[in-house]
Amino acid sequence: MTQHYLQGRTESELMWFQRRGFLQAAAAWTAAGSLGAAQAQAHGNVVERLGDATVNGQPLLPNQSIQTGDEIVTGPRSTLIFVVGNSAFHVRQNTSMMVERGPTLNAVSLLRLLTGAVVSVWGKGSTRQIITPTLTAGIRGTGVYTEVPANQNGRTYFCNCYGVVDLASGADHEQSDSTHHQAYWGYGGTLAGSLAPARMINHTDEELEFLARLVGQRTAWQISGKKGGKTGGYDY
Repeated sequence: MTQHYLQGRTESELMWFQRRGFLQAAAAWTAAGSLGAAQAQAHGNVVERLGDATVNGQPLLPNQSIQTGDEIVTGPRSTLIFVVGNSAFHVRQNTSMMVERGPTLNAVSLLRLLTGAVVSVWGKGSTRQIITPTLTAGIRGTGVYTEVPANQNGRTYFCNCYGVVDLASGADHEQSDSTHHQAYWGYGGTLAGSLAPARMINHTDEELEFLARLVGQRTAWQISGKKGGKTGGYDY
């Protein structure tokens, strides 16, 4: 297991990929995907859901697909894992977010995270964005972890787990080129409009690896066969 630090999260939230239910669901999803992404998503693109989740204010139903343009909210002790096109998402408990439509129905152009946390893997393609109350990230083929803790003036934790990301918080800009976790805080309140390096918290290598596998991808460290390789900022 990747060395990691918990900050306001529980160990069980990070261990979702070890659940028997998820492993069975992931195997079924992968098998369906081998027949073609369109056919797989025709049977629903939610790989696993535990607990309460709503889409556009209504309870998420069995076999219901999440579409671009949907607003997603998860409740306490809930988790939601879904795939849209060549991108995969794990939404943690107590999260409110929206996935906005790109050039096609099965392409996400923007993930808007209001509160909570999401681990996401994005396939190669045009630049897309993650927007929070205090940070904007322009991403390409990337794996990232984004968290907006409750009651912290929109302060955002963002980790570029691998790939190239253009980050902005107010007038503060940074380009992150990471092969193995490069993290930042984007601040609100009296420090609004500033970025600061951070350590790796609340997510693991294994989570990124499982999400990448759902969309037929591999992480940067799986491709290179090694972890680390500092490229600027804080790299863990």
